[in-house]
Amino acid sequence: MTMVFYNYIIGGTFLVSLFGSVLLFILRDDSYREKKIEKGSRKFEIQTDTVTGTETGKCSPENDSGDDIIIVGAGVAGAALAHTLGKDGRRVRVIERDLTEPDRIVGELLQPGGYLKLAELGLEDCVEEIDAQRVLGYALFKDGRNTKLSYPLKKFHADVAGRSFHNGRFIRRMREKAATLPNVRLEEGTVRGVQYKTKDGQELRAYAPLTIVCDGCFSNLRRSLCNPKVDVPSCFVGLVLENCKLPFPNHGHVILADPSPILFYLISSTEVHCLLDVPGKKVPSLANGEMANYLKTMVATQVPPELCEAFIAAVDKGNIRTMPNRSMPADPHQTLGALLMGDAFNMRHPLTGGGMTVALSDIVVLRDLLRPLHDLHDAGSLAKYLESFYTLRKPVASTINTLAGALYKVFSASPDQASLGGDFSTGPVALLSGLNPCPLSLVLHFFAVAIYGIGLLLLPFPSLGCMLIGARLISVYTMVQRFPLICSASGIIFPIIKAEGVRQMFFPATVPAVYRAPPVD
Repeated sequence: MTMVFYNYIIGGTFLVSLFGSVLLFILRDDSYREKKIEKGSRKFEIQTDTVTGTETGKCSPENDSGDDIIIVGAGVAGAALAHTLGKDGRRVRVIERDLTEPDRIVGELLQPGGYLKLAELGLEDCVEEIDAQRVLGYALFKDGRNTKLSYPLKKFHADVAGRSFHNGRFIRRMREKAATLPNVRLEEGTVRGVQYKTKDGQELRAYAPLTIVCDGCFSNLRRSLCNPKVDVPSCFVGLVLENCKLPFPNHGHVILADPSPILFYLISSTEVHCLLDVPGKKVPSLANGEMANYLKTMVATQVPPELCEAFIAAVDKGNIRTMPNRSMPADPHQTLGALLMGDAFNMRHPLTGGGMTVALSDIVVLRDLLRPLHDLHDAGSLAKYLESFYTLRKPVASTINTLAGALYKVFSASPDQASLGGDFSTGPVALLSGLNPCPLSLVLHFFAVAIYGIGLLLLPFPSLGCMLIGARLISVYTMVQRFPLICSASGIIFPIIKAEGVRQMFFPATVPAVYRAPPVD
């Protein structure tokens, strides 16, 4: 018995040492990369699909159009930001290419953590009057089995839950609310630098000490404000099922299918949206019927029986849409007078529905940073606070980004660990929901899954050989059919953490920008 106990101690010590060594290596490399960041020294403005600057660092009175802030784009991030800054008394001009109600197949699930941020911004009524549906958790299906994972909402007010809805209706409500403020102007136009062309063809100029670019995942302006490393791991194929009931009411349904997940969730009281993930950049052709055949022969057989008939009917109806899934770590240039936000700044795989939560959290951080600044024309003070923004956003954003990237790669693994209940399920679901945006908790739970799998090797009695196999499984990049989750644990999570920035993610208090004091009047 004593020998067995010592084997467990040796095995545990070895695994902890391995994990610590890899983390320290990444931290050292990340610190070196941060030293190479160059700080800007000019005032920047949008100009001809790029960002250029004036040498003075200030908007001169003759160039000042009376706006404190120009926001490019009025999607979820832009509309919410316009209302938030306008409510604080800022003079805001929003320039949006098309102010009609958008029609998209993503941005339809707001996690409970995102709802809390929405309420903090005073925008919680924007999910009312749009037939939004409450979401209380997830149901996972695999190989005829299922398990239900509920959000840990007991400590919160009864209104706190996830929401699912039509993305366009949600954006319309936020635009309407922003437009009610007298100091917020929403204009339809195409940005051409500090010049923009209105809907009726008139060329106008606009200047402001701060320009915030929120022009979405297909941003034309991001390349001069950040180092965009856009990855397209897969595409979503979307279709709407009508007049059918989900097996678990008020829950998102995740089918752990072959080769990748299928999502079902309500977007209204009568509509269920199905999103099928297709790996790679190419999807079956819609024009020649290849897509419909693929959905009927390869996908329908993996859909729960309760939804299969409605799924086939939706395929026959033919309203099938596709969209590339993009991910991009936040890698900004320190740019005076300009800032990226929303999907223009940072993207993660939409499988986990975390994009709006990150955007709304970023808006809360920026609002709190700008409140002490009475004069945004003070370029020096503004630059210091914008520098702090990139650090202060990290704990929430990096947790959700890392989780999205990791879960996409492992969601087809066995749900055994989640079905154990207790902390085995409430911890990861709290991370997924945005209610516990803690990077360290994310890493611990992620490796708990790997350790759970290694435990299958070590039981009933561990041996040195089994421990060596376990260490190899947790560190190698090669996928082994029987242990897909364990084998790629390090290969999945460490590159994502490295891209997010180890120091800002795990040790934000060590970054001096956190301690910026309010400017002296």
